[in-house]
Amino acid sequence: MSLLPSLATNLPVTTASALAALVYAVLAWTQPRMSGPQRRGFLVLAWTLHLLVLMLGLFEQPTRFGFAPALSVTAWLVLTVYLIESRLYPQMRARWTLAVVGMAVVVLAWVFPGTPYPALQSPLMPLHWALGIASYGLIGAAVVHAWLMQRAERSMRLGEANDAAMPLLTLERLTFRFVAAGFALLSATLLAGWYFSETLNHRWVWDHKTTFSVLSWLTMGVLLGGRWRLGWRGRVAVRMLYLAAGLLLLGYAGSRFVLEVLLHRA
Repeated sequence: MSLLPSLATNLPVTTASALAALVYAVLAWTQPRMSGPQRRGFLVLAWTLHLLVLMLGLFEQPTRFGFAPALSVTAWLVLTVYLIESRLYPQMRARWTLAVVGMAVVVLAWVFPGTPYPALQSPLMPLHWALGIASYGLIGAAVVHAWLMQRAERSMRLGEANDAAMPLLTLERLTFRFVAAGFALLSATLLAGWYFSETLNHRWVWDHKTTFSVLSWLTMGVLLGGRWRLGWRGRVAVRMLYLAAGLLLLGYAGSRFVLEVLLHRA
C-alpha cells in the first residue's frame, strides 16, 4: 500500500498542506532579507494555513490520527505561543527554526496521516487527548525557550551579546514557566489516563506510551524540584528538560511511529 494519500479523496488537505509547507519554506529561505512586518505576516499566514490543515483533518472520514498529526498539532501550538510572545518580547528570534520545523511536520503529516480512529469508548476520551496534546505543546515551547537560552548564553561567553537580544534571565524564567505548566497538564493527562484505564480495562495498562510518559513526568518533577530547592539552572537544567521532552516524544509519537511505519499496525 502506498504511503502517499490519495489525491482524489484528500484534495483539500493536500492543497492546504502544500500551501502551508510552501509558505513555511519561503519564510525559512527569505526571512533574512525580509522586514520585520513581512516576516510576521508570512508567519501568521503559515500559522493560518497550518490551522486549516488541522481543521480539515478533523472533518475527514474516517477520522485519522497518529504520530505525524500529533507532531503537527504540537508544532502549531508552539508557533501559537511564539506569535503571542513575540508581541510581548519583540527580541525573540526563532522564526527560521520554527519555519523549518513547521514545513517538516506539515509534509510528514500529509505523508503519514495516521490510522482510522476507532469508536470512542467514553465521551470524555477527547478530554484526555486534548490534555496530552496541550502538554506536548507547552513542553515543546519550553524546549524552544531553552534552546534560545543556550544560544544567548553562548553569545555572552563569546562576547557577541547584543543589547537588543532577549535577556537571559527572562528566557530562563519563561522556560521554567512553560515547564511547570507542561508538568501540570501532563499530570492531568496521566490522571485521566489512569481513570479511563481503571474504568474501561479495570487495571492500569503499562504499555510503551504509559512507561515513557511516566518517566518524562518523573524527570520534569525532579527538574522542578531541583530548581525550587537547589536553584538548578544552566546546562544541567536544560539537559534534563531535553531528556524529559525526548521521553515524552517517545511516549506517543515514538510508539505510534513504530506501529504505523515499521510494523504497519493500527
